[in-house]
Amino acid sequence: MLAVLSSSCSYGPTREAPTPIPPGIPPGAGATVPEVDIHAPGRTSDQLRPWAEGINMQMNIPLAALAAYGNAAETMRQTRPECNLAWTTLAGIGHVETRHGRYRGASLNDDGYALPPIIGIKLDGSPGFAEIPDTDGGEWDGDTEHDRAVGPMQFIPESWRKYGRDANGDGRADPNQIDDAAIAAARLLCENGGDLSVAENWQRAILAYNASQEYVMQVRDAAAAYSVGTTAP
Repeated sequence: MLAVLSSSCSYGPTREAPTPIPPGIPPGAGATVPEVDIHAPGRTSDQLRPWAEGINMQMNIPLAALAAYGNAAETMRQTRPECNLAWTTLAGIGHVETRHGRYRGASLNDDGYALPPIIGIKLDGSPGFAEIPDTDGGEWDGDTEHDRAVGPMQFIPESWRKYGRDANGDGRADPNQIDDAAIAAARLLCENGGDLSVAENWQRAILAYNASQEYVMQVRDAAAAYSVGTTAP
């Protein structure tokens, strides 16, 4: 008579269950960002590289991107503390927009520039897209007829003119550079949302970035995953 094998027998290495993504809005704040001297010369996100190096791989976020998100959130903490912006929200947007500067084979170089540059589709009123006539003479998007979204955080030129700031210390605000793009995104969110620790305010801020409820939930899911140190869905 054959022996019956117990169902508890193992047929290979045990796999850990995936980390559950917390529900709710706003997403959690994630790993605490160390204090940054935001008035120091040069690229202040470099101060956060040791912090980012300890956690970026497990979340599949490029080092330069994670340091930039942390730098932008810390800058807001020091200059607009009432906003309560977490780096996880910026990372959620970066994931949904361009996979942190990795859309269609692009990547962030050591200086934080997305190369080749990430330029969105022509916003000419095609089905599903807004019509936005050119506002920058093609300076950022290379299109003199209609605007296109630019860079790792996908800013249209009109919004970049309003929110763009230099955050890497080179004296020029460039939507293709992740530090500059992240601080611009932070400014947009705080200006449009107010206190982002309040659920309705957080949603309003994300809708100001992209007026789609589906987009809100995609950003939420990614940010919530980063809040517990795991990859975005």
